[in-house]
Amino acid sequence: MDIDDILAEVSGDGRPIETRDLQELTRAWVTERSAPELLPWPSALMGRVLDRIHQQIEVVEEQVGNIDPKTNFRLIIIQTELERFKFLIRSFLRTRIAKIDKHALFILTNAAQSARLSESERQYASNHQALLQAHYHSSFLSQFPTSLQRLDDTAGGISMIEQPDVDTAVFVRGLRDSEEPIIVEGTDIDFELKRGDVYVVRWSAVRKLVLNGDAELI
Repeated sequence: MDIDDILAEVSGDGRPIETRDLQELTRAWVTERSAPELLPWPSALMGRVLDRIHQQIEVVEEQVGNIDPKTNFRLIIIQTELERFKFLIRSFLRTRIAKIDKHALFILTNAAQSARLSESERQYASNHQALLQAHYHSSFLSQFPTSLQRLDDTAGGISMIEQPDVDTAVFVRGLRDSEEPIIVEGTDIDFELKRGDVYVVRWSAVRKLVLNGDAELI
């Protein structure tokens, strides 16, 4: 099974929940790694996946030491599946943490971005920014005038808060025919994204389609 098989859009009828969750997790992982900004936390999916991992770990622990060859072979399959899920989750979380580290202040001060964090990520972002601000203050900010010590200053119409570059180019594949033409702002380019079409385009132009599930990043 290659990445196209995993990400292919197929009917949910008859597919085991484990298969659907693996496909959804793989798509979430690829999309998160490809998008320049933090995407919404898939709480329902992660809840199911983490519960299943805990259950499978319990099965493995209960069956360790069983000398039945059939049981041992079943354990090998379960452990292989466990490692695949754990790899995807670790990489998914590392990608999100890297984005939080880079744009913590922007995420915390933007309601739409902050709403995309899980509870643990929100706590991590708050602690990260507090530590960073304390470090900056003790290192050099304390020697500046009070008016120049803010990290979110917008004096002169220029914001000090670093934001993700939403005009970054991404590879996008249509999962459904787009109902309206896609317009790339600042250019005279517009096109219709059909199911199966692949384009290289600015993230800002296809963000809505991806978040709605009408397209995916690859």
